[in-house]
Amino acid sequence: SGPISYQMMSLRCRVLEASIAENKASLKRTHPEVWSDSPNPYDRKRQDNCPVGLKNVGNTCWFSAVIQSLFNLLEFRRLVLNFNPPANAQDLPRNQKEHRNLPFMRELRYLFALLVGSKRKYVDPSRAVEILKDAFKSNDSQQQDVSEFTHKLLDWLEDAFQIKAEEERDGEKPKNPMVELFYGRFLAVGVLEGKKFENTEMFGQYPLQVNGFKDLHECLEAAMIEGEIESLHSENSAKSGQEHWFTELPPVLTFELSRFEFNQALGRPEKIHNKLEFPPILYLDRYMHKNREITRIKRDEIKRLKEYLTVLQQRLERYLSYGSGPKRFPLVDVLQYALEFASSKPVCTSPVDDLGASAPASSMLPAQTSHLSPKGCSTGFALFLEVFFIIHKPFTQSRIPPDLPMHPAPRHITEEELSVLEGCLHRWRTEVENDTRDLQESISRIHRTIELMYSDKTMVQVPYRLHAVLVHEGQANAGHYWAYIYDHHQNRWMKYNDISVTKSTWEELERDSFGGYRNASAYCLMYINDKEQYLIQEEFNKETGQILVGMDTLPSDLRDYVKEDNKRFEKELEEWDVELAQKAQQEKLLSQIPRAPAPSPVMLTPNMQGIIMAIGKARNVYDRCGPEAGFFKAIKLEYTRLLKLAQEDPPPECDYRLRHAIVYFIQNQAPKKIIERTLLEQFGDHNLSFDERCRNIMKVAQAKLEMIKPDEVNMEEYEVSATWMLHLMFLFLYFSYMEALLYLIYAYQNNKELLSKGPYRGHDEELISHYRRECLLKLNEHAAALFESGDDQEVNNGLIIMNELIVPCLPLLLVDEMEEKDIVAVEDMRNRWCSYLGQEMEPNLQEKLTDFLPKLLDCSTEIKGFNDPPKLPSYSTHELCERYARIMLSLSRTPADGR
Repeated sequence: SGPISYQMMSLRCRVLEASIAENKASLKRTHPEVWSDSPNPYDRKRQDNCPVGLKNVGNTCWFSAVIQSLFNLLEFRRLVLNFNPPANAQDLPRNQKEHRNLPFMRELRYLFALLVGSKRKYVDPSRAVEILKDAFKSNDSQQQDVSEFTHKLLDWLEDAFQIKAEEERDGEKPKNPMVELFYGRFLAVGVLEGKKFENTEMFGQYPLQVNGFKDLHECLEAAMIEGEIESLHSENSAKSGQEHWFTELPPVLTFELSRFEFNQALGRPEKIHNKLEFPPILYLDRYMHKNREITRIKRDEIKRLKEYLTVLQQRLERYLSYGSGPKRFPLVDVLQYALEFASSKPVCTSPVDDLGASAPASSMLPAQTSHLSPKGCSTGFALFLEVFFIIHKPFTQSRIPPDLPMHPAPRHITEEELSVLEGCLHRWRTEVENDTRDLQESISRIHRTIELMYSDKTMVQVPYRLHAVLVHEGQANAGHYWAYIYDHHQNRWMKYNDISVTKSTWEELERDSFGGYRNASAYCLMYINDKEQYLIQEEFNKETGQILVGMDTLPSDLRDYVKEDNKRFEKELEEWDVELAQKAQQEKLLSQIPRAPAPSPVMLTPNMQGIIMAIGKARNVYDRCGPEAGFFKAIKLEYTRLLKLAQEDPPPECDYRLRHAIVYFIQNQAPKKIIERTLLEQFGDHNLSFDERCRNIMKVAQAKLEMIKPDEVNMEEYEVSATWMLHLMFLFLYFSYMEALLYLIYAYQNNKELLSKGPYRGHDEELISHYRRECLLKLNEHAAALFESGDDQEVNNGLIIMNELIVPCLPLLLVDEMEEKDIVAVEDMRNRWCSYLGQEMEPNLQEKLTDFLPKLLDCSTEIKGFNDPPKLPSYSTHELCERYARIMLSLSRTPADGR
């Protein structure tokens, strides 16, 4: 296309050069990890019509980000869902394009239909992905990068719709809806080798350079102008340059941000982490061909203002960084320091013999300073330096006196001289302050003028609203992708991260997308014409006038397809319920099989100790009135003691809930029947057969216990909670880190469930969260150390720890986004492994690292499900309490994290 292709081709070449270099630098992943589903189908059930996610089927987060962005563009969704294969499809494929594009369109329709009406939390895109991967395979790499994928995807869709358009044309040139939706035109005007040219070209994704620019408008200005612009509208044709002007903007405008550069010295691509801001509403009037005359005038004005701004900033810098040496200070501070020095009085002085030979400085002043007067102070700062030098001249000609003043101060200065000097310094300081303030105000006004240059009514007629931001986190050769997509009907941002779809905010989008904050930044921006409402308009039933939602928006063939998939999922749920019921029945039958009691030594638990003490205190009542009266007295004493314990607030090592279940019940306001039955069980314990008095009270308690019907008291909930509380004490220091992790994972979940029923049902949530977090950090550090060793076995062991323990547990730390310490811990673990990206290492280590990093960075995966909680060692209550007390006591001596 002649000169017109010069800039666009150079821009695309720079973008694709970095992409190709990135592909060559990354190693093949021969065995990509596929995240497994949770065995419990209820974990995979869609909730409250929440948007459906896409499963990561092996390093395919790039696919999810692009597809979700397009799917949530309602006009695009309609085009895909309503695409009908050509009538002569049986005669196809006529060529390779048709052989590839039509099957892909079929799978994309199925995928979109599932995203609309599935009852699953997320769906599997494997079939569509496989077609793409087959097309992208090459000798150098397994798959292309995301930018190239988006190019290919739109090309495929364009080809597929072109086949259909050609079939339906009726003597007219067929219109391709993909071209109408995503492609625009621009006019290039300029001078090349002394010859003027003017040409038009079509564009799809518009590439923009990021490096060296602070916001999207600066990127666009640089992309729209190249070379010496003055030569375009002047007679000087010796220079070359060109301008781009949009003549026709597409309804969906996509900017491709080039954040990868090839480092020639290192021979590898590097990511640009610079901050680049972009607005939610982008006005494109200044880049339209119809506004080129007024835009050129405004550009000239902005150029003039920026040149003047540079002059003012240089002047201001001289005030703010005064001096000629390496150290510079604000001039107003220099004058203030001089004023403070001149006004200082020496605290102590001592005669110096050497100074007697020299004439006092004051004797030199009359001849040299007679011209000073308040009016003369305005002659400049040089006068101050002259006076300052004269005052200090004797000191430069003598040795250091043996007794110096306690702080610097003038030795010889008259009141008249001081008055003159202070007047000058005060005046100069005021002048400098005024000059500095005037310069700063002028600079602010110019900045504001530049910002408002395009805000007049004529230049805000072409608004484009930000629809989607595609984000990359990581380095040039490894990372993770996700998308922020605007819900135009709910007026909110949503974060689409593979299977995870959550509400978000503009502040979170800024943090992750602008760059400069961490390793995450936007690489693609999708804007839509804010005046073209059909792009986001929901479908209406023409007969009823009501909005169509869900399955009603699907063609009949896709509706049947989704119904069949939903039936399969409902069957999974039913089979899971049956399996759970069968397990419960088996456990019930096993529990009814009689077992021989295992002999064990009698140990005085805290419960038993309290009961024996209560029986002892009731001895007098027992002796006077018999066993039943003694029982009532003892049980009253014991309940009073436990009630008092429940009202205290002991340190963690003396948690009374763990010492006695009744304390736990009282603090959680259990029904009186439960407390009564538990006390009767304590007094009816067969281990109370120490003497005749204890045995008789035990028999009274057992008799009263038999009077309580089983259906009167539901003990199950409180018994399970109290038993679990006794075992939880073991989890903090007893196990090694690898053993402790699973216990802490289950402990945190169970404890959270307990706390949801009441503040005293479980332990301090922050405490367990702290040790769960510490355990993950320690294990991560241990695994990193094994990886650094370079030994094959050690490296494999380290990656096993990461893959089987740490990575599956990371989503647990990110479930509650309010837990800032957990989020920071996850970032620390990621950064620990990302730090290896810039280091030299053996090819096999590089391959393993490249394969592993996406899994670590991708926290959209399902939380790993464990079949059964880990088995706790069998210990008596007495032993558990003792061990818990020792552990908590050791923690109180060595505080962890401020607790």
